[in-house]
Amino acid sequence: MTLKGAQIVIEVLKEVGVDTIFGIPGGAVIPIYDALYDSDIRHILATHEQMAAHMADGYARATGRVGVCFATSGPGSTNLVTGIANAYMDSVPVVAITGQVPTNLIGKDAFQEVDITGITMPITKHNFIVKSPDKLADTIRQAFAIAKSGRPGPVLVDIPKDIQNADIEYVKGMGDSIDIKNNVNGIVSQKELDKAIELILQSKKPVIFAGGGVIWGEASAELIEFAEKTNIPVATSLMGLGCFPEDHPLSLGLIGMHGSRFANLAVYKSDLVIAIGTRFSDRVAGKAGGLAPNAKIIHIDIDPAELGKNVEVEVAVIGKVKEVLKLLTNKLPFIERKEWLEEISFLREKHGLKYKKDEVLRPQWIVEKIQQLSSDDLIIATEVGQNQMWAAQFYKFKQPRTFVTSGGLGTMGFGLPAAIGAQVGRPDKRVVNIAGDGSLRMNIHALETAAVYNIPVITVLLNNQTLGMVRQWQNLLYDKRFSHTDLNANLNFAKLASDFGVEGIRATTKEEFEKAFKKAYGEKRPFMIECIIDKDEMVLPFIPAGGTVENTIG
Repeated sequence: MTLKGAQIVIEVLKEVGVDTIFGIPGGAVIPIYDALYDSDIRHILATHEQMAAHMADGYARATGRVGVCFATSGPGSTNLVTGIANAYMDSVPVVAITGQVPTNLIGKDAFQEVDITGITMPITKHNFIVKSPDKLADTIRQAFAIAKSGRPGPVLVDIPKDIQNADIEYVKGMGDSIDIKNNVNGIVSQKELDKAIELILQSKKPVIFAGGGVIWGEASAELIEFAEKTNIPVATSLMGLGCFPEDHPLSLGLIGMHGSRFANLAVYKSDLVIAIGTRFSDRVAGKAGGLAPNAKIIHIDIDPAELGKNVEVEVAVIGKVKEVLKLLTNKLPFIERKEWLEEISFLREKHGLKYKKDEVLRPQWIVEKIQQLSSDDLIIATEVGQNQMWAAQFYKFKQPRTFVTSGGLGTMGFGLPAAIGAQVGRPDKRVVNIAGDGSLRMNIHALETAAVYNIPVITVLLNNQTLGMVRQWQNLLYDKRFSHTDLNANLNFAKLASDFGVEGIRATTKEEFEKAFKKAYGEKRPFMIECIIDKDEMVLPFIPAGGTVENTIG
């Protein structure tokens, strides 16, 4: 059958199972939006293209499916860049489809022309510009296959307007079943497996360090089985939170710059680190060789480029983490580690997370109260900064895909649109965005989208009227020279939310917060709860950049 190129775009999206698109129409994508008009694919209109990318990102993290966003050419496509980079850093499968000027105008500085494939080359897993009509359908199919194969990541497809308007023969395909060449051949090295097993059997004080790759590899159940059979405690990166239940006796929780002192000490004292689906970012590794100076490292990852990139490893196992964990579990005997687990228990008791418990409305208490009042039935999203770290420290994540946050890029303004995307993708859950006022204001207009579509995201704003994490660094490391970190103290976010059509409540006491959250949680509509907190409340403990657990503050 012969269809317009724009119609083929929509048909292929239906082939690959897309049910939601986030975007903003513009001149170079009008044909695609015209084709979308007759489709049953849901479209969520963002108020900025960066938000559309973050919404697609949040949707992907919460569902495990590929998130999709649309933008027009020029400024529309460049506005996607931060969101695409964010997805790239955190290995999130997003397909961005952008309009482009007609092929005969490319390279001529036409109105709203930008080389978006050139711009996004360093921050996409792959990108395409479609210049031949007969390649349109397969290019989109390939984009989805690439986005979710191997280590996931964003893919951009740029489609000139004349290709959208062209008459093209369309043959319905089998979705994204197109063959993709991977760096992983599917065969796990028996030699490396044997070396890993030998080290595990020899080890007296092993720890597992689990990252986001466990979640994307759908390997949480295998991780639990492996940890329980070998009695190895499990620490997680920020991206790994939720991959191992934090109420499990073997859970260490978050490690790194703002991990608990006890978890960081456990890793520091270990003699073997089994790293699974993680890249040893500088926020975890700190000083080179300082994370676990007396430990050998087994690194398991689907991406060969990550093995040995940031730390020296003893054993590198390339493969799908789900498969590798199954193989290890089957080959290892039950191991009892009584002395090591007793030492872990002692460290937990002595150096666990603590905060001052009084009548003051404190952020740590707020995070714990959110979990208590919601019976754990939440997806937590965050902005970036202190709010993010308090959420990571004090909310006990027990299931994968329940934590949506910007890790690698640390994108302020990420949380609210990502929360909206997560809520759209998981209507069976309630999404709470734990926010800071500095970050929230960067994309606060996403409240309009929540209101228009009645997307019941609850935003809990920890308003300290400052750029809190920067101020904390200035306080601890820059002799209290608070250069340009104070924000507008007169801005009433609860009232601002109401102007967007979202009910806003301001809380200054514990009683006010509890009442407001119960109301918000009990109603199926978007809410904003603005909590006024002390600007000098800090995220502790804190290991300064490039330090080790020995340099911990707090």
